[in-house]
Amino acid sequence: MIHSKKIILILVSLSFIACSSIPKNTQNSCAIFEERYLWYKHSKASYEKWGAPIHLQLAFIKKESDFNWLAKPPRRKLFKVIPFKRPSSSFGYSQAVEGTWKQYKRETDNPLATRARFKDSVDFIGWYINKTSKILKISKKDAYRQYLAYYKGWGDYKNYSKDKKAIIYAKSVKVMANKYRKQLRACKKNLDKNKYIIF
Repeated sequence: MIHSKKIILILVSLSFIACSSIPKNTQNSCAIFEERYLWYKHSKASYEKWGAPIHLQLAFIKKESDFNWLAKPPRRKLFKVIPFKRPSSSFGYSQAVEGTWKQYKRETDNPLATRARFKDSVDFIGWYINKTSKILKISKKDAYRQYLAYYKGWGDYKNYSKDKKAIIYAKSVKVMANKYRKQLRACKKNLDKNKYIIF
């Protein structure tokens, strides 16, 4: 009996790790969804719930964590050698910080949401894009300004022009989002055969 429980636990753990591993080709949205069927379902659900385009969701995750479910900011170093504190509490696919994640869980009544789960991460991104649209009046299709608001935060968005790094990042997200969008359109027929429905 104990032996059986151990086997089940190992299988569940391996299954979780497999589902959480980084896709082989994160440059191609079609390849991502062909490898991760449930990820498409979760992304589509976020789109239907919040109106956040799927290609934007993917572009945000690509930039923030490159689809690494355990991603964290690198530690700062004292005297350029000794590992010190991390610059923020960012974690998971979306690199959401603790404070904003708690707000998301509270406002969506989703207390069990975790930043290491893709389903929760794309829902968070959808929620954030939707709030950005309401608070800052930025179109949900505007990858450049939406990412600036995601990176800077709603309060500090007005100062983005002084942040060269934020601008460079936002431009790269816009390019990636357009690339993902074109890929999804190109592989629509193949995805439909696999019971995918493209927005």
